[in-house]
Amino acid sequence: MHFPYLDIIVRSVAVYFFMTIALRIFGKKELSQLNTADIILILLISNSVQNAMVGPDTSLVGGLIAALVLFVINFAIKKLTKRFKTLGDLLLGKPEILIHDGVLDFKTLSRLDVSHEELKEAAREHGLEHLTDIKLAMLEIDGTISIISKDQKHLKQTHYKRKHNHKNLQKF
Repeated sequence: MHFPYLDIIVRSVAVYFFMTIALRIFGKKELSQLNTADIILILLISNSVQNAMVGPDTSLVGGLIAALVLFVINFAIKKLTKRFKTLGDLLLGKPEILIHDGVLDFKTLSRLDVSHEELKEAAREHGLEHLTDIKLAMLEIDGTISIISKDQKHLKQTHYKRKHNHKNLQKF
């Protein structure tokens, strides 16, 4: 006996994992702040993978099954990444240290493509004038830069949202 919607389930799982891997490869910094080009990309990707998930089945039931499979996979992945740290690190990444005790980690900054200007802007948003005033700066897994100042009396808990593609947005 052949389950008619098994093909949709398998296709949806494949597309989900493809998208997860693609977003992991292209980096968390791209997710920190969506601009117009990012939203357009997300819409186009969703349109391009729709047929890959449902195949020739354009019925309401087929679309609902594909959506349900995506919700179930997402729920399961969240539970598994909380339970198994290694899996979470693999799929979601880990926070990265950018500055420790006022010393910049140039190798990490270069690898993550975080500019000196972005660090200075993040410091200013946290009320710090100099990068040497930073005890710890981290690129979080959601793409934000969080900062802890050396002066614990003026500790601020804000997150700097990277505007990595703001220059590209001006071209549109």
